[in-house]
Amino acid sequence: MQRLGFLVAPDFQVMSFAALAVFEFANVSAPAPFYDVHVLSEPGGPIRSSMGVSIETQRFRTPSSFDTVIVGGAVDYVPSSPAVLSFLRKAMKTCRRVASICTGAFVLAEAGILDGRRVTTHWYGARDLQARFPKVKMDEDRIFIVDGPVWTSAGATAGIDLALGMVEEDLGPEVARLVAKKLVVYHRRAGGQSQHSVLLDLEPKTDRIQNVLTYAKQNLRTPLSIQQLAKVAHLSPRQFSRTFRAETGRPPAKAIEDLRVEAARIMMERGQDSIDMVARESGFTGREHMRRAFLRAYGQPPQAIRRTARGEVVGEH
Repeated sequence: MQRLGFLVAPDFQVMSFAALAVFEFANVSAPAPFYDVHVLSEPGGPIRSSMGVSIETQRFRTPSSFDTVIVGGAVDYVPSSPAVLSFLRKAMKTCRRVASICTGAFVLAEAGILDGRRVTTHWYGARDLQARFPKVKMDEDRIFIVDGPVWTSAGATAGIDLALGMVEEDLGPEVARLVAKKLVVYHRRAGGQSQHSVLLDLEPKTDRIQNVLTYAKQNLRTPLSIQQLAKVAHLSPRQFSRTFRAETGRPPAKAIEDLRVEAARIMMERGQDSIDMVARESGFTGREHMRRAFLRAYGQPPQAIRRTARGEVVGEH
């Protein structure tokens, strides 16, 4: 059996433990139990979570006895102790894989493990992590990323996706698919951190710009020119462009494209409409225009996202 260490610290986020259900179900789905899971901490004994629930842990000693070490996330980032950082640096030398779930990436980054690597974390903390650890190559719109022996996931539920990826690597796609079906989750989710909506990301500071975004989302089929949007905002085109960028951090054209891509992705994943219909309904000038926008946003063309959604959605009968 492969020994897997799941490392937590005080005030850890309980949701991180969702990933462990994947390994539990893998043990009953594979021909024989494969994972020997241990919950670790620096002091050992009961460790209290951020919501007050405690869990019994083992004191970590040497990481060489583990095949995989995963760092759980926390609601707030708190610098780690020297002992934790030393344990993880040794794990990088002796373990096959080192991983983080959600804000656990901050711990790996603090240990220097993420320097020069492509990583992800929860969208809310991605830019903070990049600012604190500039050697990290942050990609904030991925569910999880594998860079050599280092695995990082987005939010806590994305830890399930990461764990399924590990099961697939270890036991093959059929076992991973069966585990996903038992958990009633996607085997592979399409796109990026889809729970992170464009409107949430833009966060305009005034109702004036918020009304423009709401109008745009409801009228994606129309051209949505600067003049049209400025009229909704009751501003001149020049004032509107300047105000919009100041409040959202993006030029209007980029924000509108992001809204179109989000709407088109949802149509691609959930519907049976043709590519041309999706492009038309979401306001693109044609399928090639939409394809280029998808590649910029997700690194995949629309067809690839639809194929994934059709082939990997599980738990439906």
